[in-house]
Amino acid sequence: MLTITGLAKEKNLFKVTFSNHETLLVSEDQLVRHRLLKGQEISEAELRELKDSSRFDLGLQESYRYISYQLRSEKEVDQFLKEHELLLKDRKKVIERLKELNLVNDKIYAESYVRTQMRLSGKGPGAIRQQLLKKGIKGATAEDALALYEEKEQLAVALHTGEKALRRIHGKSFKETGQKLRQSLMQKGFGPEEINQVLAELLVEKDQEAENAALEKEADKLWRRHQSKPREKRNQKIKQSLYQKGFDLTAIQQYLDSKEEMDD
Repeated sequence: MLTITGLAKEKNLFKVTFSNHETLLVSEDQLVRHRLLKGQEISEAELRELKDSSRFDLGLQESYRYISYQLRSEKEVDQFLKEHELLLKDRKKVIERLKELNLVNDKIYAESYVRTQMRLSGKGPGAIRQQLLKKGIKGATAEDALALYEEKEQLAVALHTGEKALRRIHGKSFKETGQKLRQSLMQKGFGPEEINQVLAELLVEKDQEAENAALEKEADKLWRRHQSKPREKRNQKIKQSLYQKGFDLTAIQQYLDSKEEMDD
């Protein structure tokens, strides 16, 4: 038999010391439930049972604090408990208890997450779906939550996101601007239909004056970079680079002709 030789409060827990110098942290609930008092005798079997219940109880207490700040998915709680070195069997018991209390509910979590992302992130359903998967939400639970993101809302968010992206794209050809805008919206998780509608809305027609200015700016940089090369090779490099950036071949040739006349 072992004897409890000391009881000391440590924050929200109690440190129990036994006659074999072993210590154990327990909650107040355990203290009362097991009637742990200084001088009380306890068998090895009772100590093992106390340890088992202590791991579960401490895991539950830590989980309460973890989920008190915001909603958490089952996977997030499991990872949190794993980082606190709780065994798998105890993690499962803790999560089941939290589910019974409706403190962890992946359906409610997914719906809340989708609403928040719709409102604040500027992301489309594709990107949000990937984030849900990372958080352990999958299958019908994820799709039901994503159904809250209606097409009308998707288009409104995509348009706002596209406008912000367009402000960051400067000095590019009309074609490259469209490509970069499309790529940005794809990365944000929007589908082809929403992307095409945004492009049609934001890129109505080519501004020829802006196109010419962008061409001249890019071409001047390339001219300086390749001016030491032989004429034919220099022109080929410049023409190839500008064409890849979406500029018109006729306009490129006009620039080269004009530049050579000035040099001559």
